[in-house]
Amino acid sequence: MELAKSNVVYILVGSLPIKLKNKITNRSFLIGPDGKILYKYDKIHLYDVNLPNGDIYRESDTYSPGNQAVVGQIKKNKFKIGMTICYDLRFPNLYQDLAKNGAEIITVPSAFSNVTGPYHWHTLLKARAIETGSFIIAPAQSGKHQCGRISFGHSLIISPWGKVLRDGKKKEGLIYTKINLKEVTLARQAIPSLISRKEYSANI
Repeated sequence: MELAKSNVVYILVGSLPIKLKNKITNRSFLIGPDGKILYKYDKIHLYDVNLPNGDIYRESDTYSPGNQAVVGQIKKNKFKIGMTICYDLRFPNLYQDLAKNGAEIITVPSAFSNVTGPYHWHTLLKARAIETGSFIIAPAQSGKHQCGRISFGHSLIISPWGKVLRDGKKKEGLIYTKINLKEVTLARQAIPSLISRKEYSANI
């Protein structure tokens, strides 16, 4: 909060473990240039998986899931930002709902596994950008965790057309670029999938 205020910038805190009654929640914060918390989002989809290399993760043993999607209105710059966390990336309906509710930028702070990352990370993020016509900003942890787990890294900024604008690769540091929010409008006009979706019944 002090960094945001002293530098007059917006800061996304990827996620912090926040104590609830019996468990904790994985919560992301968007902090404004005045140092105040503007929006917070609790991760909806928990990482309960058995990976091919034998690693087992049960996030639900410790964490409680969120139950509300969040689209923040940045009034000064007149744009909307949707907030997600890591494993949420595998659930496209969440991203489509954020975009339908006006999100032009969607954040995806993550610590993607080094097992799935090389195959899925870039592909999924590009798909979410293309499907929603949104800019995707995905800060990603890299390197070895204290528990021995290795995260894939590759912080990315992706355009609404699915172009990787910046890739942090496996290095620690900053990535940045200029973006033009008019690209969101152009992408959604060219591929109007958000408004073309039809309801249907399944006869399976």
